[in-house]
Amino acid sequence: YDIALDVNTFGVLHVLNFAKKCLKLEMLVHISTAYVGVRRIGLIPEDSSPMDELTKEITKSDLKVLERNMVVDKLNELKAQNASEKVITNKMKDLGVARSKLYGWPTTYLFTKAMAEVYLEQSKGNLPITIIRPTIVTSTYKEPFPGWHQGYRSVNAVIGTFWKGALTCLLMDPTAVLDLIPVDMVADSIITAMVVNANKYLENPGMIYHVGTSLRNPMKMSEFRNFMFQYCTKNPWLYKDGSPIKVEKLKMFTTMAAFRSYMQIRYMLPLEGLKFLNKEFDQYFKELYVNYNWKITFAMRLAELYRPFLLYKGIFDDTNLEKLQRISRENYRDAEIFNFDPRCIDWEDYIMRTHIPGLRKHVMIKHSQSQSQSQSRL
Repeated sequence: YDIALDVNTFGVLHVLNFAKKCLKLEMLVHISTAYVGVRRIGLIPEDSSPMDELTKEITKSDLKVLERNMVVDKLNELKAQNASEKVITNKMKDLGVARSKLYGWPTTYLFTKAMAEVYLEQSKGNLPITIIRPTIVTSTYKEPFPGWHQGYRSVNAVIGTFWKGALTCLLMDPTAVLDLIPVDMVADSIITAMVVNANKYLENPGMIYHVGTSLRNPMKMSEFRNFMFQYCTKNPWLYKDGSPIKVEKLKMFTTMAAFRSYMQIRYMLPLEGLKFLNKEFDQYFKELYVNYNWKITFAMRLAELYRPFLLYKGIFDDTNLEKLQRISRENYRDAEIFNFDPRCIDWEDYIMRTHIPGLRKHVMIKHSQSQSQSQSRL
């Protein structure tokens, strides 16, 4: 929580204070997330209204002071107890989740990003500010080349663990929309928004833009699951001995209660039995138990982490973004180079021929190689 506050909330305010001292500044662009509107369902507008209740709360009491003091007090308390770094990290994660849920936000990330937007609006003065709200950012669509990734971000953790046979079920509503947007489209929207707003082609510069696909080119969770299954079946990941890892279609649960019940019966009860056997047979099954326990813990953590996104029933309005693209094309000869129109994405082609192959090439193979090198050095 301390790091999230420092980066997502206070860091933004530090940049704002610096920007106010730049006498020739034409535009300040803030990168937020569309999911600051996660408390609402239906069509989410491109304005500050999704944070109306948080704005009222901040108006009543200065949350940034309240939350900072709470963080400092908690850190001092833990240090006085000589807590280890691991304990401190876990306690600060728990504190972030608790404080976020207190104000109605499902995760620390979304709460601190929402606070940043509210404080920006309250403190900007006459400074022209544009806010970009991407949805779930994924690999490049075309630039600098298709399929570029950097790490296990967004849905990559789901794909990677499923591909390796470690994920068989997940909290996911098959009828909900999975709002993905390639990172190069986000970059193009940022550049275009800066230019169009700074050159005052809009009557009211300083707009909020949703950069996503749920309104104009939606992909359902069930479609994503099918694409992932098809690709991982045709191109299986291999065990160390070279044999293919077989995967089955991901089981989908629409409530946390149903997911927990399934995990309890299917995995946790057998794990308890394995724990007993391990104790009786002098830790003979230790490696099997540790591996099994890790898979269960990871699945539960994924479900909790992605619950706000994989069960979400909101659609992000992108009227402002569409208007931005039209103005850009009408006024700039090179506007076609900066493409962020989501309607051009063929989801089956993108997921199966761009995104997952890119994940394999730029993340998973490199990760496996680095692991092998580390083991060799050991």
